Amino acid sequence: MFSKETYISRRAELKKLVGEGVILLFGNNESPCNYPANAYYPFRQDSSFLYYFGQKRDGLVGVIDIDNDTETLIGDDIDIEDIVWYGSVDCVKDLAAQVGVSHTAPMSQLKEICDKARAAKRTIHFLPPYRHDIKIQLMELLGIHPSQQKQAASMPLIQAVVKMRSTKEPQEIEALERASVIGYQMHTTAMRIARPGVTEKYVGGQVDGIAFSHGAMPSFATIFTQHGEIMHGNPSLALLEEGRLALCDCGAETIDHYCSDNTRTFPVSGRFTQRQLEIYSIVEACHDYVLDVARPGVKYMDVHFAVCRLMTEKLKELGLMRGDTDEAVKAGAHAMFLPHGLGHMMGMDVHDMENLDQINVGFDAETRPNLEQFGTNCLRMGRRLEEGFVVTDEPGIYFIPALIDDWRASGHCKEFLNFDLLETYKDFGGIRIEDDVLITADGCRFIGKDRIPYHPKDIEAFIASRS
Repeated sequence: MFSKETYISRRAELKKLVGEGVILLFGNNESPCNYPANAYYPFRQDSSFLYYFGQKRDGLVGVIDIDNDTETLIGDDIDIEDIVWYGSVDCVKDLAAQVGVSHTAPMSQLKEICDKARAAKRTIHFLPPYRHDIKIQLMELLGIHPSQQKQAASMPLIQAVVKMRSTKEPQEIEALERASVIGYQMHTTAMRIARPGVTEKYVGGQVDGIAFSHGAMPSFATIFTQHGEIMHGNPSLALLEEGRLALCDCGAETIDHYCSDNTRTFPVSGRFTQRQLEIYSIVEACHDYVLDVARPGVKYMDVHFAVCRLMTEKLKELGLMRGDTDEAVKAGAHAMFLPHGLGHMMGMDVHDMENLDQINVGFDAETRPNLEQFGTNCLRMGRRLEEGFVVTDEPGIYFIPALIDDWRASGHCKEFLNFDLLETYKDFGGIRIEDDVLITADGCRFIGKDRIPYHPKDIEAFIASRS
């Protein structure tokens, strides 16, 4: 938790941006795994509630009455039965005081607060809910059916939260740096223990254990696979094989709930083959190119397409693509190899604020998404960069057999793709390199003092040094 003054200041700014009405910010409840007393662990609080109210306990709602300039933390104190099983915790009044909130009320009074606001025709602002228990609660409070709640969510509140959470405070950047330290250990552990005969599951489990051992948690479900062409390839019981590439995409979430998100691809045997090195070097160049072009005032969509053009040029040198580079990118031919966007916002959520709808987070009135073109429709971040933004830089090249077959059969982008040569890469897999980028006053930099090895010689040297 940050200082009390941090949360007071954030709520004051939120009130200014939203302007009028009553704001409801729902914390999360425990989520049962397979029966009520066996909840998913660890408990994860809603990020926007954390941002403005700071408390990690379940069963809380923050109410901000803008017109009357009051703030209330809603929640029930735990009873003796809970204390027996889980120990004593601070009462709701103490939790409120810790973040500078003067008023508290039991959960039973939330309906009364909402009823009074509705009777007075006041605007009640809420964010689009993503958990079904909160949707049911909202229906009981406001009479809005769950199927209508996303549309009924407050756009002024969404825009205010996006504006504030997009620009990271210095203390948030420090928290992201701490997450990167754990992320470094996670990735270097994977490189150290991955070898022929070890299962993907074993490596993935050890990687997750690093996060938990720091009092943190993985920031998302760890991806560790020899099938790098599968975007979200979770670890399987498959044995790692000599000559294959292993792709590890993982990150840590600190006890302050700030994330890291990195990807490394490395040879199971410890040395790249010539063909692997040729493709890897293209991804490496695209990854590093972002440092040259990403800066305040530049659209991240333009950075994405600059990377796509560089990738196309280099794939043409290998004979996998052909034709005019600009026309190929305009047609979306590069998406055969890069079917996703260059990156996304990152912070308290690994895909920061994605629950507020990516069109509100990664785009704005000036920069709109292209939802029609394959690959481009997966671009999560396109708007102009600002100092203090944190985005991921994650180019990749993937050889997806089903996609190769589909495009070849339909003739899609055939003037730009060498399908005969592509056939010989169907057993290749995929390569992605990802780091977290902080936009600075005059450019950008990677987050993290220690760089997880990613240059080929550094990877091979690191693997060679393992015991």
